[in-house]
Amino acid sequence: AVAGSKYASLSMHAAARLQRLTQRDAGARSMMSRRLLTVTASGNAEPMKLASFRYVKEAKAPNTTKVGVVRGDRMCLLKPSEFSNSIRAIVEHWGAETPELEVEEGTSVPLSEVKLLPPLMPTGNILCVGKNYAEHVKEVDSSLPGISQVEAPKHPIIFTKAPGSVIGHQDSIKYPQGVSDQLDYEGELAVVIGKGGSRISREDAMNHIFGYTILNDITARDLQKKHQQWFLGKSMDTFCPMGPWIVPAAHVDITQPLRVRTWVNGELRQDAPITDMLFPIAELIAVISKAVTLHPGDVLATGTPAGVGAGFKPPRFLAEGDVVRIAVDGVGELANTVGGGQLPAKL
Repeated sequence: AVAGSKYASLSMHAAARLQRLTQRDAGARSMMSRRLLTVTASGNAEPMKLASFRYVKEAKAPNTTKVGVVRGDRMCLLKPSEFSNSIRAIVEHWGAETPELEVEEGTSVPLSEVKLLPPLMPTGNILCVGKNYAEHVKEVDSSLPGISQVEAPKHPIIFTKAPGSVIGHQDSIKYPQGVSDQLDYEGELAVVIGKGGSRISREDAMNHIFGYTILNDITARDLQKKHQQWFLGKSMDTFCPMGPWIVPAAHVDITQPLRVRTWVNGELRQDAPITDMLFPIAELIAVISKAVTLHPGDVLATGTPAGVGAGFKPPRFLAEGDVVRIAVDGVGELANTVGGGQLPAKL
């Protein structure tokens, strides 16, 4: 983008060139993505934070989902296009025909005037990884016996969450009255797939990532133990807070020891670098894609560090009114409150 121009380009103009790059040119592809996915405003570049939102005020069509770029405490609007109302559309075109996005300068609004939504709504189950931090393995094996083997896994433990469980930043997590009284949190870095594929090599895996967001793998521990298969205990309504936005991969140095932190009511509970993962992101993508074809917009939660409520003695599960805040270096912060919400049936 050119400093001082009316519109600041966010994305690629050279899709044809990208398509001609081969796998052995992955380094060059990464450098091109980094350059062309930069937001430039008044001569200064900053990482792009793509957000889905609705206006709060009636006068600005509150029920219309839009896409914007967050800069500081303001939401910058995109110039109207086929991609300005859907991050999913952007992600689905990113792999082969990268859309051109433009921020319309002078039209930003305060974040207080918008409601942040989940960056995108997954169309398939959300892929998750169990026991991917060594210290978390220890606390799970001591506090939740019977869920899985009692040592660090030799291969990734993959499970899923239902897409209907997704909520956004500052949305309320329903407390499952009459169904569970062991509500727990799990702060995680989440990957958004941008280029689909199967049997993806570990060497090429990072080139399939569109960007990163934050996910809270809310879990009903008693249901998790009762049913052994984790799906029910992790897929109840509102059990997957995600957001507040997506930061494109070109703006996140995933080789650095970025920290995942979780606070409950202001108390730090989880704090570990992503370099502590037993199975790094590239390996997870390679392993999963051997069995399951990945698609643009798929979400992969990469596992949680030690410090979950079940790991304390006695356990420190969530209660109504608790505020859970998760921060991932280079990505942002996701916060949600545990609220009421009578769920109808006992599982």
